[in-house]
Amino acid sequence: MDQTDTGQRGVLTRSAAIASMSVALLLLAMKIYATIHTGSTAMLGSLADTALDVVASLVTLIGVWVAAMPADHDHRFGHGKAEALAALVQVVLISISAVGIAARAISRWIEGGEIEEAGTGITVSVIAMVATIALLAWQRHVIRKTGSVAIQTDHVHYQSDILLNLGVIAALALDQYAGLTGADPLFAIAIAAWLAWNAWQASQHAVEQLMDREWPLEKRQRLLDTVRDNPDLHGLHDLRTRTAGVRDFAQFHITVDPQMTVAEAHDVMDAIEAKLLREFPDTEFLIHTDPEGHVETDVGVPVDLLSEGAGADVSQDGAILR
Repeated sequence: MDQTDTGQRGVLTRSAAIASMSVALLLLAMKIYATIHTGSTAMLGSLADTALDVVASLVTLIGVWVAAMPADHDHRFGHGKAEALAALVQVVLISISAVGIAARAISRWIEGGEIEEAGTGITVSVIAMVATIALLAWQRHVIRKTGSVAIQTDHVHYQSDILLNLGVIAALALDQYAGLTGADPLFAIAIAAWLAWNAWQASQHAVEQLMDREWPLEKRQRLLDTVRDNPDLHGLHDLRTRTAGVRDFAQFHITVDPQMTVAEAHDVMDAIEAKLLREFPDTEFLIHTDPEGHVETDVGVPVDLLSEGAGADVSQDGAILR
């Protein structure tokens, strides 16, 4: 993720959400026309997916708008988790779409039916693919700059739309031009399965944020490597990390010489925080200072993640790797 300030992140994520909604509304109108004129179940599935895209894009816009708001009296850690909530709403909508498409496809398979004006449906699907590819390009740019989880989820959904439109084109062509009358509902079921899989995949990142999952092991190790060469730092323990929207949070205890004055210990903390902020911009650090040899009886003996001269590393379960 590029180093982009919070205000610029808000502008970028909102622009991506507005672009998503604009494309969804355009495609919705086109697919309503195509569905009426073709009678295709696969096209109906594509229409249902696009209708939910409109709602999902609105949810994304609201989510990134709220997430970009600065911290206030009632939300001292900011509003970043609004993005994860928006992503989960999208997941629910995608799942509903998948179930509805599958049910309609099975019904069509049992009842039978013919496709009409396949050319109209194919033309609409091609235009939809071109518009979606343009949107995906902009979303990739925004994700690279901001790391927005809501835009990432929207991006996953629109990636599936490319395959969805290819499936609609194949279903229409095979059904009308090749005489394979079962192709339309079969492709619709495949589209439903693809949407369900994408919903499952997209839910993972959002749930991790809402559950305050720790940073990846490599990122936590990078934090330790950034501060380990400070000569006044005798140890680091009780490291805890989490992410909310595009903002990271990290807190830990450092061990210093017990003969230091409060002012000297404070200077050590400032130096560590300044170095960390250069490596991890837009991260909020909370550092607590302990005198060397201190034992925190209320939480047990602290585990040192950075021992003097030991070159300790953090492991997946918080143990020490020497």
